Amino acid sequence: MKCPVCEMDCITSVKNLLAALPTIFLPCADCSMRNLDKRSPLPALIYQQPCSCGKRFIDEVFAHMYVIMTEEGDLTRTDPLIAVGTPLVHPGFAMDRPPFLPDRSLVLLTTRASKKTAERLFSEVPELRGIVKKDDFVPGITNPDLHTVPKVYELLAGCDVRADIYPLRTGPIVIYKQQSLIHIEFPRPGYPKIRAVDQHVGQPPVSFFVDACSGVGTLGVAAACLGVPHVVMNDAWYASAFWSAFNLEVNRDYLNIRRVKIFEQLQDLQKHPVMTDQIKIAETTGEQVIEVYQGDFHKLSGVISPGSNPVTALDIFDKNDTAAIQQFRDEWLKIVGGEVFVP
Repeated sequence: MKCPVCEMDCITSVKNLLAALPTIFLPCADCSMRNLDKRSPLPALIYQQPCSCGKRFIDEVFAHMYVIMTEEGDLTRTDPLIAVGTPLVHPGFAMDRPPFLPDRSLVLLTTRASKKTAERLFSEVPELRGIVKKDDFVPGITNPDLHTVPKVYELLAGCDVRADIYPLRTGPIVIYKQQSLIHIEFPRPGYPKIRAVDQHVGQPPVSFFVDACSGVGTLGVAAACLGVPHVVMNDAWYASAFWSAFNLEVNRDYLNIRRVKIFEQLQDLQKHPVMTDQIKIAETTGEQVIEVYQGDFHKLSGVISPGSNPVTALDIFDKNDTAAIQQFRDEWLKIVGGEVFVP
């Protein structure tokens, strides 16, 4: 599949990604490992090259980036190694040990690198797939007020499309996202949200599942892969709605569908970045009916038949806003029915 951001080969098929997963971040017999203190400066401006197998321990990759950023003046010799930035590996999953990184397996979020430095980093550090300028806000929709366009991070170099992998009892799902436009939600040990979906879908699966604030589609795709016949995903933010639709295509072989019809591509959706009224972004053909909408979840009942009684996941950003959650639950159950849970 062609990457919708850079139009290159950033999107690896689910089959190939999962086949490589058992060993993708493991060292070979010749790999070396240098543990560095992340809270201290790099002891000397040196770094080791990747092993003959093509992998390098993550601390060594950070040492390489530290050297370049120091040479370019973005870091000083008193800055700790952690000042380089935040690593997001591709593919992401809950790990029990630090990874040995192969080529193009790391998206770096950094507050310190200039665009010039980022371009050099991407050119000289083989493990990097993208460098993103991080800021002091969370990208995407975090505020229930949908009358302003949310802030996003800036992609400085490369491509910031990466995948996370989530285990299901029916087999793992792969969820892609463009990291500069979406808040970070790296897979947590135990995968509590996935477990919550599995529990509420049940066996045999419920007939209808709604992912009201879908983000990039993790919960909705999970419900579909668990066999729910009818799934609706919705998000007001264009990037979330698009990647929800795209991730149906990514996981198509694990769904009972013939094709995914995506009505608007990423560039088209940028023209209406935030929507209140629902517009359909994608739908499937085949045994399963899966629909993706862009719009305010408060108005989602307008595209769902009254009394359809779905199981509805409400994964809002601010889960401490119990009053808003209760208000939605009361209104939703009155009009649509079913069950509402917060994963």
